[in-house]
Amino acid sequence: MAFGDKTSNLAIDHYATPSTYGFQSTAAQTKQHTDHAMLHRSLTCKPDTVSHASSIYLTLESGRTIIDACGGAAVTSIGHGNEEVHAAALSQMKRVSYVHTGAYTTTAAEDLAHIILDGNPYGLEKAFFVGSGSEAMDAALKLARQYFYEKGEKERRFLVARKQSYHGNTIGAMSVSSNLPRKIPYEPLLLPNISHVSPAYAYQYKLDFETEAQYVSRLATELDTEFHRLGPQNVIAFLAEPVVGATTGCVPAPPGYFRAVRDICTKYDILLILDEVMCGMGRTGSLFAFEQEGEGVVPDIITIGKGLGGGYAPIAGVLVHKKIVDGLRAGTGMFNHGQTYQAHPLNCATALAVQKLVKREGLVGRCKRMGVVLERMLRDKLGDKMYVGDIRGRGMFWGIEFVRGKGTKEAFEPGLEFGVRVQRKAFDLGVAVYPGSATRDGIKGDHILLAPPYIVTEGDLATIVKVVVDAYDAVEREIRTNRARI
Repeated sequence: MAFGDKTSNLAIDHYATPSTYGFQSTAAQTKQHTDHAMLHRSLTCKPDTVSHASSIYLTLESGRTIIDACGGAAVTSIGHGNEEVHAAALSQMKRVSYVHTGAYTTTAAEDLAHIILDGNPYGLEKAFFVGSGSEAMDAALKLARQYFYEKGEKERRFLVARKQSYHGNTIGAMSVSSNLPRKIPYEPLLLPNISHVSPAYAYQYKLDFETEAQYVSRLATELDTEFHRLGPQNVIAFLAEPVVGATTGCVPAPPGYFRAVRDICTKYDILLILDEVMCGMGRTGSLFAFEQEGEGVVPDIITIGKGLGGGYAPIAGVLVHKKIVDGLRAGTGMFNHGQTYQAHPLNCATALAVQKLVKREGLVGRCKRMGVVLERMLRDKLGDKMYVGDIRGRGMFWGIEFVRGKGTKEAFEPGLEFGVRVQRKAFDLGVAVYPGSATRDGIKGDHILLAPPYIVTEGDLATIVKVVVDAYDAVEREIRTNRARI
């Protein structure tokens, strides 16, 4: 099957699998539930109820304690139940719980923008806060289009992104995404004028005879060629995740890739939008993930999210380079976009408390140091396993890709659900990890993702890795016992 074939029935079947998100225990997956009012992600499998949470632990209604080794979806940065953050939220609620940003602002919103953009790092000058990463991406797309509209370049209408990417679930964000199982049912509703180039995914797509530099050159040539196919004067922006998140499982680009991308975008005055909703705000060991891509790699627009509020409030944001802000200043002097809960005071105050704690405790640096420990443990304990193909990531953001054979890197059939089975067994052993399917090409491929809170200890990591190894070993035994299934 060709890469990205959106007509595949197999992909549609995969989309319909209730275990796509896969946080339920095996017992919970068989439990029918029709006596509740909530529309859960699955209509047949009720998720476990969490009664309370503290530090890196979730306590279920049943009394079981689970180590949250994935931060939900790489959301939890400072752990659960932090009293300092609770106090900040309550204090803000007592002062002002809501204002409309068309007429008002709050110190919470202003201070949050300031703590992130103090000194205008990398030329980033303004912050725009919304309620989710998907909303942030839609705002970023509209801002990019308005920038050129203000300049009189109204012919710019195309957006280019990458295959095996994910940028959100709203119609706009899903349109630029290439997570096929999530978008296939909605294909007729998606936006036109969007195309996708190859992912920077060396493990699966670098040719055997290519050096990393040659692979980067090939990807850069493909992007340049796509811009010329569309007409560079017609392109608004190129979008990418510096470290691809749940779709492929923590895949960093090969060295030099983003430097080449930045140069090509600059050559044609095409904007570079970096999506750091999952990989940013310290998760990969630097405040912004793009900081690790080399000197001169600076986005025009960046989206942030999960780590911004650490799960304590639904908040995400768009950070805007001075170049874009100046373009709006020279035109209408406004951003023609707004939302009811934009820069919500409670969300901003909560995220501000999280960011103050992260900064005061040096948690970004700690995340980087502990990431070295986690990498060593994963490679030592899992690197030689039969079905472990690749271990990759940065900071507290690591993915393990499972394959049928190390030499061929061939993926398992989707029906085997290798990654989901590892996740289920790990959950039964007391550790929550994040499973992923359709890793390689939108159809086949399995991985799990580890993204524990930045406060995790070396002892915690040892426990997490041991459980992951035990879960993997159990699945390997099952597969080897019945090899006809693969």
